[in-house]
Amino acid sequence: MSPSVEQHFEGKAGSVRDIYDILLAVSREFGPVEEDPKKTSIHLNRKSAFAGVRTGRDHIVLTIKSPVDIPSPRVKKSEQASARRWYCDIKIASPDDIDNEIVGWLKESYELSQ
Repeated sequence: MSPSVEQHFEGKAGSVRDIYDILLAVSREFGPVEEDPKKTSIHLNRKSAFAGVRTGRDHIVLTIKSPVDIPSPRVKKSEQASARRWYCDIKIASPDDIDNEIVGWLKESYELSQ
């Protein structure tokens, strides 16, 4: 049986689903977005994945693509995938954490995934 989006929210705080729904709605303002549930995360795809969402008990870890390492204390982990590609993890603990900065990073990641 393949994973479903809903399975990622079982046993989690309600705010986790709220955070996800906001991230999804914001992403869809950029253009078409496909939800692609995996075993341990949900990929948000344009032509390729532009964001990964891992659900914790009371938070989400959002992984985005970036052409550079993002110098922000909000980025909990960065991994260089190639010369011009970084994967950056951002912990989001509240819907209020989704501000213009995160929306900007998400938009840039969406644009990279053509």
